[in-house]
Amino acid sequence: MNLFKAIKPTVSVAALAIGTMSYADELKFAHVYEVNHPLHKAAERAAELFEERTEGRHSIAVFPASALGKEADLNEGLSLGTVDIIYTGAGFAGSIYGPASMTDFPFTLRNLKHWEAYFNSDVFGEVAQGYADASGGNEIASVSYYGSRHVTSNKPIHSPADMEDLKIRVPNAPAYVLFPKAIGANPTPMAFAEVYLALQQGVVDAQENPLPTIQAKKFHEVQSDINLTGHITNSTYTVVSGIRLSMLSDEDKQILDAVLDETADMVTEAIVASEAELVGWFRDQGVNVNEVDRAPFIEAVAPALTTGDLPFPTDLYNALQTLPDAE
Repeated sequence: MNLFKAIKPTVSVAALAIGTMSYADELKFAHVYEVNHPLHKAAERAAELFEERTEGRHSIAVFPASALGKEADLNEGLSLGTVDIIYTGAGFAGSIYGPASMTDFPFTLRNLKHWEAYFNSDVFGEVAQGYADASGGNEIASVSYYGSRHVTSNKPIHSPADMEDLKIRVPNAPAYVLFPKAIGANPTPMAFAEVYLALQQGVVDAQENPLPTIQAKKFHEVQSDINLTGHITNSTYTVVSGIRLSMLSDEDKQILDAVLDETADMVTEAIVASEAELVGWFRDQGVNVNEVDRAPFIEAVAPALTTGDLPFPTDLYNALQTLPDAE
């Protein structure tokens, strides 16, 4: 999803001092995902395309699986000049500029069409500009779909009442805690590495994640039901350092723009295809995959999204809601 043309961020003084000359060098592209994840495969493809299309003027070295640090470290590294391109979640971007995290909050996005409409809109263009200003010139170059989050449990969940007092593991971030709190469940922040054992031993009753993550982490082995709540639509931002962008010629910026756009679309397509296939796969494994009427959940959560004490203003949320969710 192409965002370079939507924003014109202000680069830092340090970046301006470097100048705008073009020269042969290697960009560092770092992320926290494993090598079999679509995001890593897309990063490798971006490296191939960028070197090819710049005729060797530039290359990209890809560092997966937190090789250059955890996600917070990578975000900091963009402004320090230690990394040039990263993948980061909307929540991490929101720690720099709050409104960038809005779509990580439950039911702010209705479906994938709404997701697409938002990230192609002037509404997000303004958010991206705000992020660029707050980060000293780092650009959200493209956005890819990461997946819709669903609740796994040992019983069917069809309504908010089914989650009352349910102890559910969530990441330790306000966007993820809000959903269970709003419907009367008991949010239980816990390190990701501890979740499987906690589910197996009954320390928590449930957890929530996208279908590919549920499969990869084998949560279906210790939970009988996957409930398609689709309560959060996660995104991954591809962010480029303003320092590095200031070193590229206009031609090479355009090439990088196109490459990151193309490969972000590759990720989205791969995740969408995976989600479609996994419903049947889980059922083949004997897991109950339950369709859920999301309307009562949306109604329960809605008041919490307009309280004015979230990291995004109510008028931005309202602008998002006016965007279409169908062609």
